[in-house]
Amino acid sequence: MSGLNENQLNLLYQQLLQEKNNLQEQLNENDHFGLSQSQKDTSGELSSYDNHPADLATETYERGKDIALNENAEYHLEDVIRALKNIDNEQYGICITCGKNIPFNRLQAVPTTQYCIEHSQGKHTSHERPIEETILNPPFGRTSLDEHEGQNQFDGEDAWQIVESWGTSDSPAMAEEQEIHDYNHMYIESHEKDGYVEPIESFLATNLYGNHTSVIRNVEYQKYMANGEGDHELEMN
Repeated sequence: MSGLNENQLNLLYQQLLQEKNNLQEQLNENDHFGLSQSQKDTSGELSSYDNHPADLATETYERGKDIALNENAEYHLEDVIRALKNIDNEQYGICITCGKNIPFNRLQAVPTTQYCIEHSQGKHTSHERPIEETILNPPFGRTSLDEHEGQNQFDGEDAWQIVESWGTSDSPAMAEEQEIHDYNHMYIESHEKDGYVEPIESFLATNLYGNHTSVIRNVEYQKYMANGEGDHELEMN
């Protein structure tokens, strides 16, 4: 038996009943914080691939917040319903850990609690995430082939690297890699060899039939010569 008298129990019962009605009304009126509709419907976007990715990021953030609010309200409603049942079963106001009576002032502050102050539990941490985030995992979503063995063709990451190489709003201070001092090396894996394996393959060229060898004086060529790996006298004028 709890240490609550009849008046205290009735007061807490009415408080819980009012809380239950408020939560049910809140969840019903706003369609569970708008989660009855998909993000595509609520945003009005025809595609998740937008010219302005930040807009979609905002929508995904708001959807995650709605999920957290809805989850919190549903958990709270479950706690309220359980507390009302415990009152009917004469099990309310008793700590389920130590079996001691929970003080009336604590129950007034937290009427759904099942623990005394000494054994109060930590808050529930949600691990739910918006379903829309599944296309972002792994990075670049379903278009990334890096995780598949034997796949080395052009993929979504490569497409982004080309776009990013033309510039973004980021500064060197925000770079993914360390020791970035200029904007030319800001994009992801900027030092990755694109279209060749050995540096010499990027600047030594021939025609379609393998004749008329020529040299393309690109960055890799300059590095090659600076490292003393080539002979300037062998170059064709």
